[in-house]
Amino acid sequence: MRILAVSDQVDERIYSVQVKQRFSDVELVIGCGDLPFEYLEFLVTALNVPLLYVPGNHDPVYHPDHPQAQAEGCIFLDQQLVRIKGISFAGMGGSVRYLPSEVNQYSQMEMYTRLFPLLPKLIWNWVSHRRRLDILVTHSPPRGVHDDDDQAHTGFSALRDFICLFKPRYHLHGHVLYYKSNLAPPVSRLGDTDVVNVFPYRVMDVE
Repeated sequence: MRILAVSDQVDERIYSVQVKQRFSDVELVIGCGDLPFEYLEFLVTALNVPLLYVPGNHDPVYHPDHPQAQAEGCIFLDQQLVRIKGISFAGMGGSVRYLPSEVNQYSQMEMYTRLFPLLPKLIWNWVSHRRRLDILVTHSPPRGVHDDDDQAHTGFSALRDFICLFKPRYHLHGHVLYYKSNLAPPVSRLGDTDVVNVFPYRVMDVE
């Protein structure tokens, strides 16, 4: 499966009438947060493929009955597990809390709590398909991998522990501008998992 992953910044190479020609072989789009819903809706319409997304810390609170609080035609992946063409995806949105009373921001302990609803779904995935998780999709990186030293861009310890325990093949995230000189390259290894910073977009093939 060829995947187009996007995050944090609208890219004119994608938000273009030529997107179908440039990405004609893409079979799935993944949004890693902090993108206008109009951008995601454009992609799902223009490419005519499924689009999974998680919220970033600048996105509104999701509500299935309010069109302004969701990307129409797209699949909200936060705290969910979805299988597409035999590949399993789990999602977890948001960033570390750095401002009081802001939505989609969580303490380190709150992120552990938010991961709990995924556990029975992952167990069922293993029982039903004898497969571990293929791709974890988040907005923020795991702590100590691709994160920065300021409060807003600190990674989550819960995500690091989750990756070490469930060993997804890939972890896709945004939130951090990887080209800053003090940050790691966009692809790093954490145990058995390739951690991929997709900012602002990345095309990848998953078997």
